[in-house]
Amino acid sequence: MTAAAAPTPAPAPARASAAALRARRLPLLALGFVALAGGVLAGLARLGWVVPLPHADMALLHGPLMVSGFFGTVIGLERASALGHRWVFLGPLASGLGGLALVAGLPVPAGAALLVVASAVLTVASWRVWRFQPAGFTATMAGAAACSLVGNLLWLLGAPVQAAVVWWMLFLVLTIAGERLELSRFRPPNRWAAPGFALIVAALAGGGVLAVAEPEAGLRLAGVGLVGLAAWLARFDVARHTVRGTGLPRYVAACLLSGYAWLAVAGALAAGAGEGFYDAALHALFLGFVFAMVFGHAPIILPAVLRLAVPFGNVLYLPLAALHLGVALRVAGVLSDDLPLRQWGGAANVAAIALFIVLTASRVLKRR
Repeated sequence: MTAAAAPTPAPAPARASAAALRARRLPLLALGFVALAGGVLAGLARLGWVVPLPHADMALLHGPLMVSGFFGTVIGLERASALGHRWVFLGPLASGLGGLALVAGLPVPAGAALLVVASAVLTVASWRVWRFQPAGFTATMAGAAACSLVGNLLWLLGAPVQAAVVWWMLFLVLTIAGERLELSRFRPPNRWAAPGFALIVAALAGGGVLAVAEPEAGLRLAGVGLVGLAAWLARFDVARHTVRGTGLPRYVAACLLSGYAWLAVAGALAAGAGEGFYDAALHALFLGFVFAMVFGHAPIILPAVLRLAVPFGNVLYLPLAALHLGVALRVAGVLSDDLPLRQWGGAANVAAIALFIVLTASRVLKRR
């Protein structure tokens, strides 16, 4: 490499600023990973695997740890990083501490109260974004934050966990849908896109409201909305075009499109079988759909949040394949009432998540 082709180092003040930023934000992300580790162990214990748990009741906290503890912290940190206001960082701090409290075995109401505070901060921040930029996608993401607040409040107040789960589901689904709706603006306009999206959101919100009184009926209605959203994303998302590219854009599109397939499966199971296939529907959604989105967006989000570049490599397809294999085994195990199949599906999903974290971290360190 000639001297002219050599990369120019970043100025010292810029490097120092990025390092200071990471020093402030990495501890918040670490709290989210504590909740992730606790949620993963709790999930394995629920499947019958013998794993070390900090306390006996932790197996019952699998859902809150994964959704509100881990994803609440990660999404809150992403939103706070984008807005730049210090008070918004109270959200991921509260959700991270809430997850830590649940893992440590503190009284569940204490952890749940911290999660409520976190979702309230996220809701206020998202509402302010919508006030500043009123648009369909900002309204959708503000509604998603409000769904997190409702779900955490229901759980804190002792409502049936099935009702809270529907609202937690809407939190993640609408957050992702809002982000994809934003990018769909770069596609040629279609007169059916906006009204179709609004109808889908209405079905999802209606399912959440109905679930408070009738959890199974609410889950079925929300399932109809999930199927509609999967069809909408498959039709209008830019991923159907970027998948024809190469490198990182193709990988991101592969994550998205494969996730949309699991979204449709989750919706069909929820709408057609209700609580009969509750486990299969939820894990097709939270693992097959949501974690596929995480795998696809991490190489884009980490540079924005932590100023850390994630060089792309085809090796990142390995955890994506393992993730989908695990979800397929999990769903097949539920449908066939085969516990070992469910257990190995769960283990494959844990391996996929761990492999993705290791590969991502190693590529970041190698780049640095």
